[in-house]
Amino acid sequence: MNLEWINPEEASVKWGIKVRRVQELCAKGQVVGATRLGRVWLIPKNAPKPIDGRTKAAKQLKVE
Repeated sequence: MNLEWINPEEASVKWGIKVRRVQELCAKGQVVGATRLGRVWLIPKNAPKPIDGRTKAAKQLKVE
């Protein structure tokens, strides 16, 4: 199995959020397939952006 990886900096550009937020999402386990290698997070290139829990759509998902 050959996966392509990106780092949090590349994910932040791809998802339009700050690098620190990407790192927090990885630490909380909200990024599917993210793994830590030493001090660096490795994120699968095709991993979807996690849903922001503060949005109306995310709150509706919690209720259902």
